[in-house]
Amino acid sequence: MERRNYLKLLALGGISISLNFSSLAAQQNLKKIRPKRLIAGDKVGIIAPSSAVSSPDDISKAKEIIEYLDLIPVFAKNVINGTGYKTRTVNERVDDLHWAFKSKDVKAVFCIRGGYGSATLLDSIDFDLIKNNPKIFCGYSDITALHLAINKITGLITFHGPVMLSQFDNLTLDSFRNILFEGEKLLYKNPEKTQIRNPYKTFTLSEGEATGELIGGNLSLISSLMGTPYEIETKDKILFIEDVGEEPYKLHRMLTQLKSGKKIDNLKGLVIGKCNDCKTKSNNTWDMSEIEVYQDILAGYKFPIFYGLLIGHTSSQFTLPLGIDYTIKSEDGSLLISEEYLEV
Repeated sequence: MERRNYLKLLALGGISISLNFSSLAAQQNLKKIRPKRLIAGDKVGIIAPSSAVSSPDDISKAKEIIEYLDLIPVFAKNVINGTGYKTRTVNERVDDLHWAFKSKDVKAVFCIRGGYGSATLLDSIDFDLIKNNPKIFCGYSDITALHLAINKITGLITFHGPVMLSQFDNLTLDSFRNILFEGEKLLYKNPEKTQIRNPYKTFTLSEGEATGELIGGNLSLISSLMGTPYEIETKDKILFIEDVGEEPYKLHRMLTQLKSGKKIDNLKGLVIGKCNDCKTKSNNTWDMSEIEVYQDILAGYKFPIFYGLLIGHTSSQFTLPLGIDYTIKSEDGSLLISEEYLEV
């Protein structure tokens, strides 16, 4: 996913940045906050914290999937009526986020799409409001910025999963429902081979098994937040990354940044999601393939690493609770939830 103008994020309000750093320093050893599970008939708030959704057809598609799940969609006011075409103002998007968490009738917060812009909200979010009104929060792609910040500052367990404009095939729907309604301790493993060429193949890059807290998301967003108060914390954790449409040299550049920033050295494990269209373009002389990039950057690490899990920008997509313990088995290409993540 293309991410331009990263440096603008670092220029957002020097005073608020310094205050946030001191605030984050006080947030060490946060208690994990488990949201309540969904039940049929619950109202869910639909927000667009990144790019706007202006098409009535897209609104209808989001409504369709929510009602299929026997839930009641409630669209934030600026999703439909906000200013702008591609992206609402920061204040409008923050107001919608705050409304969704504050509203007593809303039991979960679903993002209608990703796109670009969620990182621009971070300095304006009332994280105490979120902490004091915990509920399911789900999305992926550009929504990674919100996952990282909410998890780091509040301790709320959030959910890396489909947005409401995702395709929702059977695998996606089953995972979404089993996680958010049932709270199952799922084993995440790609489907079995269904044809001569396996479309769901995983690659083991470093053998092993380990247990640790899962954190991560879209690689472009993780990279963009380096050097900010919302920078990812990876020590003794299992990191997962995913992206789409990035040429191998760009993946290499972002992973080099994480490596130089000491975000890889002390991991318990690493899961790399299947990356669609991450190929060298014809006019580029870079000679590494996507998998060769991972082999180059990750050579010598002894913790378990595998590539290809269906997370992120894939037509079939697992829903992952973030901020809880998992067990990774790289030879199996699997992740197993090993901790409760919904309020019992």
